[in-house]
Amino acid sequence: MMSRSGSTTLSLSSPATPAAGPLPDPFAFPAFPEPPEPELATGIADVDAAALAAITEIYRDVMPEGGAILDVMSSWVSHLPPEIAYRRVAGIGVDACVLAENPFLDEWRVQDLNCDPMLPYGNGEFDGAAICGAIQHLTRPAEVIREIGRVLRPGAPLVVTFSQRCLATKAIACWCLLDDAAQLCLVARHFVEAGNWTDIRCIDRTPPTGGVPLYAVIAKSRGAAFSGNSD
Repeated sequence: MMSRSGSTTLSLSSPATPAAGPLPDPFAFPAFPEPPEPELATGIADVDAAALAAITEIYRDVMPEGGAILDVMSSWVSHLPPEIAYRRVAGIGVDACVLAENPFLDEWRVQDLNCDPMLPYGNGEFDGAAICGAIQHLTRPAEVIREIGRVLRPGAPLVVTFSQRCLATKAIACWCLLDDAAQLCLVARHFVEAGNWTDIRCIDRTPPTGGVPLYAVIAKSRGAAFSGNSD
C-alpha cells in the first residue's frame, strides 16, 4: 500500500441475504487477457468537461464530508470536489504509475479485481465509495460490488457512474450491445445480485445543455452482516 439537474430515478430492492459463493450470470463476461492500458483504466477519456463536472457534483451531494472514501478501479484523477476535505481517500486500480499520479489519493493498491474481487480492507472501513467510468470492465461485477458493501459502513453510499461515451475497449461482452436504459438496468442488477444493498437508484445526470450523456447508479450499503462475511 502506498501513501497519499435533472434526474430520472428508478428504485430497486435487494434480496434479504446475498447469494452464497460465486454469482452465476447469464451474460458472457469473458475476462480480457491483460489489464487495460493506463488511459483506459477508468474508460472515461471520451467524457467531456460538463459530464465530469456532473460526476463531481454527484460526489459533492453524496459523499460525506470528512469521511473515508474508496475509489475502486481508480486512475489518474478521482473527480472528488476539491474544496471538500476527506479524512482518507484510498484507491485500488490496475496501473501503479497512473495511481501514483492521482492527487486525491492518500494511499493506493494495485489489484486486478477480475482475478481477485476480494478487497484488502476491513468491514465497515469506509464511509463512501465510487466506481467511475469503469464498471464495464468488470467480469465479476456483483462479487466486487458485494465486497464494496462489506467494506462500507451500513448506510454508506456507492456511486457507479458511466456513459456510452466511455471507451468500450475491453468492456464485457454484452456492454456494447445495450442501450443507455439497458446499461442502467444491468448495473442495478449487479447491486441486487450482490444482496447487501438498499435504496438502489438509477439516475440520469446528462447535463441539461446537452453533450455527453451521464448515468449513475447509487445505493446504500447494508453492511458486513449482509455480505456473507461478518467477521
